[in-house]
Amino acid sequence: MPTTHSNTIPTIPEASSGSHDFFVQALGRSGLFANTQPSTFNRFAEQCQQRRYAKGTVLFLQEDEADWCYLIINGWVKLYRETLDGDEAVVDALTSGLMFGETAIFENGKYPYAAEVVEDATLLLLPIRLLAEQVKQDNQLAFNMLKIMSRFQRQQDKEIEHRTLQNAPQRIGCFLLRLCRAGAEGEIRLHLPYDKTLIASRLGMQPETFSRALGRLKNETGIKVQGSTVIVPSIESLSGYSCSACTSSYPCQDLY
Repeated sequence: MPTTHSNTIPTIPEASSGSHDFFVQALGRSGLFANTQPSTFNRFAEQCQQRRYAKGTVLFLQEDEADWCYLIINGWVKLYRETLDGDEAVVDALTSGLMFGETAIFENGKYPYAAEVVEDATLLLLPIRLLAEQVKQDNQLAFNMLKIMSRFQRQQDKEIEHRTLQNAPQRIGCFLLRLCRAGAEGEIRLHLPYDKTLIASRLGMQPETFSRALGRLKNETGIKVQGSTVIVPSIESLSGYSCSACTSSYPCQDLY
């Protein structure tokens, strides 16, 4: 079972957000269930649960026995592993529409990373046992899982490329570009989805390196930072600077 600390928020009481129809709609937006058999889809909708968690809630730790996989309705969740000296290595930071924990079915039923809520979140919990059963029976579901795992691998490959070829300011610029709405024109105001320390860790930087790199990015592209708000003068200026040392052009569809 996921950890339910004292800061767990009770399930949202509105019937519309806890009903079978709501679960069907939420699952339907997940790539895992694209084109799956109706019987598979309905079985998950019948057995999933909705819960809300406060920032700071640890859902599970690495190597915990897996009972659930999770679909994010809203909020942010950090996936991480701990190094031998106790530091955190951030694997990913996920938001609405994304799923995590499902790969435990290929890891002897254990989570390969830990998960912590970094901004208040509403999650759907799906029984991992049911997922393992249905993957064996529904070819489309199994294929969808392979697609998701393949995309994650491409993401990891791209991150290795970025850390090899891009300097620190360019990696921050790439992160900001992923927050921009496709096709946006003119000045753009962005709200950082979680704190700068986590962003630094997500990009493989120490906080002091992140601060210096952000200052350089401001000088190079004209962006402005006001607390958690970032003002981007134009997509062109930011992408022109950030994407110059990358094999892909903006927008990068394979990443996140």
